[in-house]
Amino acid sequence: MTTQSDDPSPFQARRRTILLGAGALAAGSLAGTADAQVPAHPRSAGPIVAARDTQLAGKVAFVTGAARGIGRAIAVELATNGADVAIFDIAGYVSPASNATPATPADLAETERLIRAAGRRCIAIKGDIRKIAELRAAHDRVLHELGRIDIVVADAAIQRWKDLLEMEDSDWDDVIDNNVNGTANTVRAFARTLCNQGSGRIILLSSMQGKHGTAGASSYSASKHAIIGLMKSAAEEFGKYGVTVNCILPGLVDTALTRYPARWSHVIGETMDNPPRNPTEAETWNNRAPRVPLRVAWLKAEDISPMAVFLASDGAAMVSGANFEVTGGDSAQDV
Repeated sequence: MTTQSDDPSPFQARRRTILLGAGALAAGSLAGTADAQVPAHPRSAGPIVAARDTQLAGKVAFVTGAARGIGRAIAVELATNGADVAIFDIAGYVSPASNATPATPADLAETERLIRAAGRRCIAIKGDIRKIAELRAAHDRVLHELGRIDIVVADAAIQRWKDLLEMEDSDWDDVIDNNVNGTANTVRAFARTLCNQGSGRIILLSSMQGKHGTAGASSYSASKHAIIGLMKSAAEEFGKYGVTVNCILPGLVDTALTRYPARWSHVIGETMDNPPRNPTEAETWNNRAPRVPLRVAWLKAEDISPMAVFLASDGAAMVSGANFEVTGGDSAQDV
């Protein structure tokens, strides 16, 4: 007695031959299709070479909020790594909804001096990010005087410390107008040039306060959360043009935005009821540093700026739509 496998019928043998042939044909077809669909990769970060994640020679950057603080640090760090830099700041009074002492024209001039000391060209422009016409005029000036635009950094922001139930309308409106609308204005004024040329980097400054609520600073947290949404939407839209868009999220940084007793009191209030109204810098540091993994109560602006250089570099060619946290380890406490 024979089994089907020992003595297949002519029909079964023919069926097996057809199936095997079809399978081979399908496999060949799929392989050929896959090969045909793999295009050249013009936007890759390229092969590993020294300094591809820091080298910015030949590039031109535009940085808002550059008169001092994180904006200044980023502008100078970009210049130190080879970029020419246009700096933009209101360099004066912004709003009653800002707790920080205003930057000055002298601050903006000092940033320009530092960039020129690094051997790079610099244009210093005094302007208001809430007015898109001023940003568009700055865009045209940068193209005319520096010849191109490769990197756009939107840093300018204000912060208001006031409970929701106590704030005036302007305490909310002015923070949202400056931080959200001003950042969007910056993107809108410069992105078309980057998209038209098929390359570019847009770097937005959000905050860890954009990832969590902040008692007493709801307008700031809301504005920084909105910037993350803006970044992700812009990354979706501009990716097809070869333009990357990312956010840097600093933790607590020692700048004019945070260096005053009311802010220090809030820091101590994270762990203590009825914190002192006017704590010293040392009291604040000693309270917070043990709670941060790297044992620092706050970072320096120069701790944030290297991340901007990486995101602006060729090494970050495939990085877009992402948040990059620089926090001294505070990120470890987030989910």
